[in-house]
Amino acid sequence: MTILLAGDIGGTKTILRLVRANLGQTDGVPNLINLYEMTYPSREFPDLVPMVRSFMDAAESALSETFEPAGACFGIAGPVLDNVSRLTNLGWLLEAEAMKKQLKIPHITLINDFAAVGYGVLGLKPEDVFVLREGVRDPQGTIALIGAGTGLGQGYIVPQGHGKYRVFATEGGHTDFAARTELEYQLLRFLRDHHHLERISTERVVSGTGIQSIYSFMRTRGICEESAEMRAAYQTWQQEAGREEKTVDLSALVSQHAVNETDYLCIETMSLFIRAYGAEAGNLALKLLPYGGLYIAGGVAAKNLPLLQRGDFLEAFSAKGRVSSAIADIPIYVVQNAKVGLIGAALCAAQMLRM
Repeated sequence: MTILLAGDIGGTKTILRLVRANLGQTDGVPNLINLYEMTYPSREFPDLVPMVRSFMDAAESALSETFEPAGACFGIAGPVLDNVSRLTNLGWLLEAEAMKKQLKIPHITLINDFAAVGYGVLGLKPEDVFVLREGVRDPQGTIALIGAGTGLGQGYIVPQGHGKYRVFATEGGHTDFAARTELEYQLLRFLRDHHHLERISTERVVSGTGIQSIYSFMRTRGICEESAEMRAAYQTWQQEAGREEKTVDLSALVSQHAVNETDYLCIETMSLFIRAYGAEAGNLALKLLPYGGLYIAGGVAAKNLPLLQRGDFLEAFSAKGRVSSAIADIPIYVVQNAKVGLIGAALCAAQMLRM
């Protein structure tokens, strides 16, 4: 059994996990046994290296055992190029080659956090996913990933045989938003004027920030009187724009009211959002034909599962005109394990050592 270190590195918090992996398996995803895990406020450390050292000391103390990881993988909430990543909001410069020497870990790789999610879906258990549509799954088929959160992540996984996979993160969330209805055309014009931009990316609509933008747009249409609670929350949200510390999470509040069916304006906001999300997931499916399944990750989907189940998402996903039949049997899954990226970092480290 091999000791591996996995990390999910974010601007606010970092989660580290020590695992034991069976790399002797010739086929399938390696079996991982979680040994120790801790969450740290990222800003309390000048760099990742001292955090890892503190974590390893804590793990060895708690488990009364000495560990020498054979490999490590860290999923980074930011761009990674040639195993180097700069987290500007933290002032961290992560260089895998330097970290190998500092931490005495022979193999270290840095990957984008959505690529980590890609590896992570390969290690999910049945209870970690909700089957939105059963479809007909091809075990050797390409797997697609889409995930709305702060932004809109997209990627895909290609099986390589013998339990190995290649995961590709893309910038698909930054493609042009394609309005399909008169209401969406009005939203597109609103966003262009509001942001003073000539083009609007899909991410500006299908993301947590997108929910805020759609609500702002829906307020201007006068379809109903805004509730006193939402009016006060919206005003506070506007006043806190640009601040690091905020008291109102507008997108969470809107989605909560929509799920509970307690505010008509919020219901209409999320209806538009869910349809746009479904349409973009369908676009991704057309490009990749992921008969291995399409996985919807990110906090937005998991928190709004009842809305995804009401039909608008699948209807928009499937409405592709004469080529609708090409994606009619693609299985669709909603990831419900919030630590899928951490699982993926561990599996990436395992695959690195099996190559």
